[in-house]
Amino acid sequence: MEHPHTFKVIIADESHFPYAEAICEEMEESAKARGTGIAKRSPDYIRQKMQEGKAVIAFSDSGAWAGFCYIETWSHGDYVANSGLIVSPTFRKGGLAKMIKRKIFDLSRQKYPNAKIFGLTTGLAVMKINSELGYEPVTYSELTQDEAFWAGCKSCVNYDILMSKDRKNCMCTAMLYDPQDHYEPAETIEYFNQNARGLERLLNYKRWKFLQPFLRKDREQEKKKGGKGLAGAITGFFINLF
Repeated sequence: MEHPHTFKVIIADESHFPYAEAICEEMEESAKARGTGIAKRSPDYIRQKMQEGKAVIAFSDSGAWAGFCYIETWSHGDYVANSGLIVSPTFRKGGLAKMIKRKIFDLSRQKYPNAKIFGLTTGLAVMKINSELGYEPVTYSELTQDEAFWAGCKSCVNYDILMSKDRKNCMCTAMLYDPQDHYEPAETIEYFNQNARGLERLLNYKRWKFLQPFLRKDREQEKKKGGKGLAGAITGFFINLF
């Protein structure tokens, strides 16, 4: 789809502090619309990332704020996550997310050349972008085991699922770029293209399989109370997922 705007993606700094509130608000609204959770960040936290040179910000050709993403480090810098990726609703479906991911990935490689870069996602589109950068699907055991990272999942609606699986699996797919041992981007995107349908079926299966125990438990509880609970509310959740 042709997008009428062009974009500039740059490393954020102190001059971009005034955008922190709008960025935080859009992150929260986007998470609600998707039916997923995020580790909530304050405007001060976003400003700190800008001040440290650990964030990128995007603007349209008219100068309007268009997107943002920042770097977080775990396990004493051995692992890096590109977090808080957000695109303003006005500028979505124009390829901007891909531009931001590339910019923050390059910044991460520059600042932490030996770190493993990882991400968790429930979206096939993000999986494709990651594959184009050289990320590979991995098990959760290959991610950082830093407790501070996993604590960030507490604000996600799927946290109970994560804990029921002993942090070995959840709705998200884990992806990793290991600078010491990785395939070339041409190989990872070829793998994605060849297996896209299978990966999509896996995502859908996980949504169905992992939710079943919670739906059954909820139905039993709500029969006693006469309410609808999660079983009734889950319809809206699925609408946001698919």
